[in-house]
Amino acid sequence: MILNNLKNLYQNGSIGKPDYIKEMHLIHRHLFEYSEFINETDIAKIEINSNQVIMTTRGMNIKLLCDRDDLRLIPIEILNFGAYEENELKMILKLIDENTNVFDVGANIGWISMNIAKHIKNAEIFAFEPIPKTFGYLNKNIELNGLSNIKTYNFGFSNEEKESEFFYYPEGSGNASLSNLSESSNVLKTVCSVKRLDDFAVNNNLSVDFIKCDVEGAELFVFQGGLEVLKKDKPIVFTEMLRKWSAKFNYHPMEIVGLFKEIGYRCFTINKENLVEFFEMDEKTIETNFVFLHSAKHVDIIDQYAI
Repeated sequence: MILNNLKNLYQNGSIGKPDYIKEMHLIHRHLFEYSEFINETDIAKIEINSNQVIMTTRGMNIKLLCDRDDLRLIPIEILNFGAYEENELKMILKLIDENTNVFDVGANIGWISMNIAKHIKNAEIFAFEPIPKTFGYLNKNIELNGLSNIKTYNFGFSNEEKESEFFYYPEGSGNASLSNLSESSNVLKTVCSVKRLDDFAVNNNLSVDFIKCDVEGAELFVFQGGLEVLKKDKPIVFTEMLRKWSAKFNYHPMEIVGLFKEIGYRCFTINKENLVEFFEMDEKTIETNFVFLHSAKHVDIIDQYAI
């Protein structure tokens, strides 16, 4: 650490006091650069506590604990690019009603869960995150924000209940997956539990109104394991679908579209404040996030937002 190195050089007499003050000031002045830099982002505040850095968002006043090794953690993404999937989040919050049961599958550090919990006070959120370290951040963030309407579970969902090997990247926790997506030799491995969404809903006597699913390529298996819930409850579904990730699991995202079509759903992409019906994913498709709405149950939502 540069700060400690400089301090040690001063304390052991290798540099004098005036030079030490000058060199330290060159580092400390970055604090003021950050105070200006965040003005154009959704980060309103950066707190430096003992062994912690916490960023607070401007829009929803959500506190997010930072990880020094993670290059793509959501608060860092917001700092780098100004916001994080802003249109998608706005649409999610429009689609969820009061007294809604939300399943956040692949909750990561809790970004979607916490935004819903703050925006819709009566929503009951069930957040599922299999990676132990990420699960720890999820719980710490919920505690930081004083949210009581999120229940967390340290397992994932698939089409069968089992113990599975997950691949985890300290520099990119959001890319944790059942497949080594980057094919990196430095990836970490951890064994986690996966269950069937149908079984969880039945065993806990739960109906499901909204599902957010982002599991880095294994989305098809989540929906296969939750097919009875999809048929019975007809929840709104917001999911990621990427050709490059699904290819790691030997299927094409159109298989997900087909699965939903067979049970009466239509697929949409998000265009700012509206939805655009989506029919075919090919090499020209740039969208990665999709909304599935049931043709009958969600007809009013389709009429309101589809263009």
